[in-house]
Amino acid sequence: MSSLSDESRNAFFSAFKTWDVPKEHFLVKEEQVCNYIFFVAKGAVRIFYHKNEKEITEWIALDEEFLLSIQSFFQRSPSRLIIQTLEPSEIWGIYYDDLIRLATAHHDIETWFRKLPSAALILAQNRMDSIQFETAHQRYQNLLNQHPNIIKRVPLTYIASFLGITIETLSRMRAKQ
Repeated sequence: MSSLSDESRNAFFSAFKTWDVPKEHFLVKEEQVCNYIFFVAKGAVRIFYHKNEKEITEWIALDEEFLLSIQSFFQRSPSRLIIQTLEPSEIWGIYYDDLIRLATAHHDIETWFRKLPSAALILAQNRMDSIQFETAHQRYQNLLNQHPNIIKRVPLTYIASFLGITIETLSRMRAKQ
């Protein structure tokens, strides 16, 4: 965002809508098109999907983080992912059509918008590398380093799912600390 001119930054942020939403509010439901890039101004949100009748947490976003169902947003297709608040949250969102309009009018916003998929791809690669090459303990420690208060804010079942471990394994790791 720091690379945006003052004019572009003002246009960009004036296009955002804001919502104060309760805990367990769905920002995107399964099979719904993700029409917004969301910013969690304050709160906690998870992205998850259903597999074999279980909920699998793919991502957890806390205060001042962006999130979206990237495939649904860019391809304008129904999402397999569900986006739901985990606590009362202040959410900002920029609508797809508004972002396209701004990207057409402001070169620096277009550049930011163009970089978004590559940033998401890097995050996805880092997540896959973490699951493939790190131990469960390393993944847990990295999560705590990035979000020291996550244990107080996010149910352990979602954290375990995000880490790709059972709740029992997470409980054993926590007991050793």
